[in-house]
Amino acid sequence: MANSNLTQEIEKLAAEIGENIYIEVAKWHLYLANAHLHTVVAERVYPLLEKGNFNQAQIEQILADIPVELGGGKLAVPLGQLLPNQCLMNLVGLLEEYQNQR
Repeated sequence: MANSNLTQEIEKLAAEIGENIYIEVAKWHLYLANAHLHTVVAERVYPLLEKGNFNQAQIEQILADIPVELGGGKLAVPLGQLLPNQCLMNLVGLLEEYQNQR
């Protein structure tokens, strides 16, 4: 049962991330849900939320460790390099709000 609750929490967090955070490519906004990146981000940041404290640098490191393949896999760019600064700040704020609601 606890595992089911954890899965539901991660899915809820992933939905929030996917709807609100985007990458920018050639001035196009691609939301993480559409890019199928929202779940991996939620899975990686969730342990920080469980610990009860995190900072922007930790989030930046997580994003730097998530490769985004471009051109059919010809190139991989860290997710953190594709998020505009405002989206990074929005992500941190979203995570803080999510943590406070738990």
